[in-house]
Amino acid sequence: MTVNKGLSSLVDISPNFSNQALENAVNEIKAVDQDDGYQFIKSQFDVDTAIRTNNVLSTSQKNDALETLNAAQPHLQIGRILTDVVRHTASIIDGSILPDSSGVPGTFTEILGHVSALDGLIPFFYGVPASEKKRGVNDHLGTLNNIFLETEDSRAPVLTRLKELMQRIDTTARINGTLATGTAATRYSNTQLITFLTTIRDDSTDFQETLDNRVNQAAGNYSSLNTRIGDALQGDVIEELVSIKDEITNQVTLENLNLSGVRTYIQGLLDVQTYTSLANNKEMADLLAKVAQAPEWVTYYEDYSNNLSNINPIFNTNTDSDKSSIIDQVLADSGLPDVTDSTDFDAVADKARRDSRINTSGYDRLTVEAQITKSCEQLGITTSNRTINNQSVSLLNNMNKHDRDQIKSRLDLNESTNTYS
Repeated sequence: MTVNKGLSSLVDISPNFSNQALENAVNEIKAVDQDDGYQFIKSQFDVDTAIRTNNVLSTSQKNDALETLNAAQPHLQIGRILTDVVRHTASIIDGSILPDSSGVPGTFTEILGHVSALDGLIPFFYGVPASEKKRGVNDHLGTLNNIFLETEDSRAPVLTRLKELMQRIDTTARINGTLATGTAATRYSNTQLITFLTTIRDDSTDFQETLDNRVNQAAGNYSSLNTRIGDALQGDVIEELVSIKDEITNQVTLENLNLSGVRTYIQGLLDVQTYTSLANNKEMADLLAKVAQAPEWVTYYEDYSNNLSNINPIFNTNTDSDKSSIIDQVLADSGLPDVTDSTDFDAVADKARRDSRINTSGYDRLTVEAQITKSCEQLGITTSNRTINNQSVSLLNNMNKHDRDQIKSRLDLNESTNTYS
């Protein structure tokens, strides 16, 4: 159902989806660097951009340089971490995260459709919300859904915590000479690397050694800075930076993995949906059981008719009740127990005739009392030295319990058939 109010006004207006909220938060962290020598954040952003956009470096040279820097205290690579998140969210909105086989980008609309479809498909196949299979909305689009800007517990949001840590480092560096030296050295080596990258040309020769030296110098300064931060700031600052880095990179990795393979994943589920729907056709199910090579599929097809017959909606109407209550209700709805007076020998004998466990052949030639005795014997109920009244009580109790056990068995079969496996 669609809400019509405001619908017409949307036709000629683009939603203009963007990752602006994330970019604003990143810019606030970048702004902690007041560009006066006490911080190193902005230079990280600049280094990352200078390497990625350089027209002379080969792809392998870029990757080697980025990897060397990232390997040196990765939790301090604030510029790299945040730039990666911004790039990641942009690739979702422009669809480039989901190219087709020829490299043509998908669309944000397609991505939204796939993620929405999984919200229905996952519960259908697994009986749990999509989020329990790491396939919920936030498992695909959490970075766009402000997962780093909002929180559902007592902790501050991820980017708020990161900004506060950067502010602590900045404030401490202004009064602690040792830390100030570390931040300045990191900033200086980053700037040196950036400056060098602007000087190389297509006709440059033998710059690899200088490039390596600049990159290694910057990486070495991060190791020193890590030690100085740990010494200068009280509390588990380094541990918190590592935790924040892991939260961000793990989320981006999850989204990349989910979105890059979402077409294949959904198609696989739709194929399963098609194959299972064919089991409703008995001849088709027999055919598929013969050609399927996976034993799980063979079992599904071979057992389908029997399992289907075990499904009874009446057992699903009281899901909040215990089994005993459900059995009581089904018994009552079925008119059971249909005999309650053990002294009504005719009724007890008649019920025995309807009991599938009892062979009533020749019963017409027997008296009612003899029928009760013979029925007791077949069910293993002691008759020796017992009056017909006692036999009738035991027989009726046994048959009424059997009625209850049968319903319990049907309930168990229904429950088993409706249980995901």
